[in-house]
Amino acid sequence: MVPSLKPVERPLALGEQAYHTLRSHLREGQIVAGQPLQEVQLAEQLGVSRTPVREALRRLASEGLLVSDGRSFVVPALTLDDVNDIYEIRFLIEPAAIKSIAGLTRSRDLRRSIEDAFAATARAHKAEDAVGFRDATIRFRDAWLALVPNPRLVRIVEQYADHMQRIRTLTLDDPEIRTIVLRGLNRITAALAAGDGDAAAAAMLEHLGEAKRSFIAAVGLADEDLQHR
Repeated sequence: MVPSLKPVERPLALGEQAYHTLRSHLREGQIVAGQPLQEVQLAEQLGVSRTPVREALRRLASEGLLVSDGRSFVVPALTLDDVNDIYEIRFLIEPAAIKSIAGLTRSRDLRRSIEDAFAATARAHKAEDAVGFRDATIRFRDAWLALVPNPRLVRIVEQYADHMQRIRTLTLDDPEIRTIVLRGLNRITAALAAGDGDAAAAAMLEHLGEAKRSFIAAVGLADEDLQHR
């Protein structure tokens, strides 16, 4: 036994790398609903064997981001019931998660990355840059999630937010919706700066409600929503 020896740092396993690559493409909307994802083609594109690709696809399917159609995997088209289920979970967990960091964000240093991301959304909106705006909203979410002390809660927030993130381009191309989003992020940022957990949770809940309504209208599920009532 050599006391000074430490475990060597190893790169992520190939399956983990394939998972993160595919998840990133799903998150950015580069893989659309109904597009078949087959092991052989993906393995060739990623320059790996089929095994890590298979691992990645199965993991994404277990998270609900993909479904199997027998011979391949596809991104599922969300129904109104899917949207209601996803947002029910988000309404429960995201306000609680952001409330948990309000004591930390009284510190300007700790909240700087959140405020920087919010400033980036404002600049992108002013420049009418929908892609930059979407990227900045992802930065904003990543910034506040980085302060959440419960890693299991972070993973759940990321999982269910990603169900919607992959199709956010359908809504964020609309400048009116970007205005609504920016207003919501502004309220959240202000509440965090004040260290007011209750206000941050309320602002997040309102923000998510606006996002849900915008998505339902953008993808044509509004009529189905009326039928459910």
